[in-house]
Amino acid sequence: MNKLKRKRLETAFEQVSSAKRILEDVKAEEEDAYDNLPEQFQNGERGEEMQGYVEMLEEAFNYLDDAASVIEQI
Repeated sequence: MNKLKRKRLETAFEQVSSAKRILEDVKAEEEDAYDNLPEQFQNGERGEEMQGYVEMLEEAFNYLDDAASVIEQI
């Protein structure tokens, strides 16, 4: 692999890393918002919806983490 391709992969790795940080931030914010809900809302439809978002953000983060690992191996 030549230098140009390696540089492009480095850029891809940086972008994936940036996206991971964003997902972590949004997930933390959603968790904080959930924690600040009154208990009746946490156990209700809104709370369940928010927990679903947190789980999806975690799943997306894991996919990006896998992608970053593969890029690093290259």
